[in-house]
Amino acid sequence: MKIKDILPGLVASIVIAVVSQLAAQFVPALGAATIAILLGILLGNTVLRQPQLGKGTKFAESKLLEYSVMLLGATMTVQTIGQVGGLGIVFILCQMTITIVGALWLGNRLGFDQSVRMLMAGGNAVCGSSAIASIAPVIEADEDAKGTVITLVNLMGTVLMLTLPWLGISLFGSNVVLKGALIGGTLQSVGQVVAAASMVNQTTVQFATIFKIMRIMMLVVVVLIFGRLHQKSLENELAEDAVVSGNGNGHWLPWYVAGFLILCAINSLVSLPAIIGTTAHTISSWFEIIALAAIGLRLNLVNFLKAGKRLALYGLGVGTIQVVSALILITLLLKR
Repeated sequence: MKIKDILPGLVASIVIAVVSQLAAQFVPALGAATIAILLGILLGNTVLRQPQLGKGTKFAESKLLEYSVMLLGATMTVQTIGQVGGLGIVFILCQMTITIVGALWLGNRLGFDQSVRMLMAGGNAVCGSSAIASIAPVIEADEDAKGTVITLVNLMGTVLMLTLPWLGISLFGSNVVLKGALIGGTLQSVGQVVAAASMVNQTTVQFATIFKIMRIMMLVVVVLIFGRLHQKSLENELAEDAVVSGNGNGHWLPWYVAGFLILCAINSLVSLPAIIGTTAHTISSWFEIIALAAIGLRLNLVNFLKAGKRLALYGLGVGTIQVVSALILITLLLKR
């Protein structure tokens, strides 16, 4: 792919990302990621519908999200888990399992195909857009499915981001660990977690971030599991029909997920300088916001709204499952 072909769409995505970052300074409750995808949808369905933008927005959507996922590995260590103890780990594992099972079950009941169900499950259980970007290639999800789910997950995450801080305060009072568990164990993206916890206090931000990082560290496991499930599905189709559609290559672990794991392992063993972690976090955040702007530009709003009722029910249902399960698990495991 030539640079001149991708430049128009890439530049458009970058401009929207910059505007979103600036706007987030005035509307911190929304955050740059949410603003970027909403602004992208608005412009992509009105004034920025030119076909020549397509290659650049596709590049930004796919490649930049991949690099964003990889760089996240340099921002965390396995030692982080120790800060919330064994019950904190049990809470996260149970919460993620319930979210995945609930999203797969509800999606099936609502008639969504397997790729949408898996993307929805992984995106909500792990880390939003980054998880969806990691899972999509191993299950051979198409671009429309990926864009639709990313949009839905971000919109739902915005609603939860604005409501969970007040729910946590009303239920858990001054207990920052429990409020951190609710926010960090439920919200989809790191930005949403930080923004929501910031509405409470800085200590809640620290604990919420720890719980969130524990979920992100499970990304590789979720990708491997979904890759295996997809392969089994293909094998079953082959056995029944002797035909397998798609172009899968049997690889369960994309290069950028492997990179994420390697960087995390290195940082855990040798403790990389703070400047490296800070730089990786900054670049990763920018890449994600540019990619989300591109996803918004590529989203066909008409098609999205056609499935509006089912998508709304799906998003509301999964969000309800997450919040209710988190409250029950916090009460059973963490509340003293």
